[in-house]
Amino acid sequence: MNEEIQVFQDIIDNCNNIVFFGGAGVSTESGIPDFRSQDGIYHMKYDYPPETILSHSFFVSKTEEFYKFYKDKMMCDSAKPNSAHIALAKLEKDGKLKAVITQNIDNLHQAAGSKTVYELHGSVYRNYCSRCGKSFDFDYIKKSDGIPLCDCGGVIKPDVVLYQEGLDNQVIYNAVSAISDAEVLIVGGTSLAVYPAAGFLDYFHGDKLVVINKDPTSKDSQADLVIHRPIGEVFSELRI
Repeated sequence: MNEEIQVFQDIIDNCNNIVFFGGAGVSTESGIPDFRSQDGIYHMKYDYPPETILSHSFFVSKTEEFYKFYKDKMMCDSAKPNSAHIALAKLEKDGKLKAVITQNIDNLHQAAGSKTVYELHGSVYRNYCSRCGKSFDFDYIKKSDGIPLCDCGGVIKPDVVLYQEGLDNQVIYNAVSAISDAEVLIVGGTSLAVYPAAGFLDYFHGDKLVVINKDPTSKDSQADLVIHRPIGEVFSELRI
């Protein structure tokens, strides 16, 4: 066990009030593409930029085009939890981890066994009719032709936060409360470039801040421990 992993191990071993804040890098090791890396979705070629397609106004005005992209690139049901997801679920089961706060919409934390998960940007596994509110599952959307419609004729919308939309107030409250109460905050797999989510870290006033990301982040200088490696690889080396 190298020195930085040993320091991380000691931090985890000596704390029973840990919160994890994660981004796309937590899921890339499970095969889900991120947005901003060289191979990410933002660098792929489409008729419209992904930022435009994944906006509320585009969903409303060009719903069929939205769903072509969304079904192709955002709905991945073949991915499996990696070492990071599994380790975090084990830490929660052992009473050490109090919450996972994620910017991802892929349900992998829950698939690994995590119970307290605050999904800042929603989930592809929840969908609802924009007219009557009826809920629909992942398979219904994935297998639908063209625009998914409810029995009432309403257009079904994924329960994901699109550009131009605000975060859910209850999720914000839960996430900020967890971060505020944490003794150790582990930030992993995120560039901390997406706001308002990245701003939640300002509510942390605990003992240890750990940042794990392949590239430098804006919080590196404030962290007690910084590890520039893939997060699944890091967690796989811990004794959990």
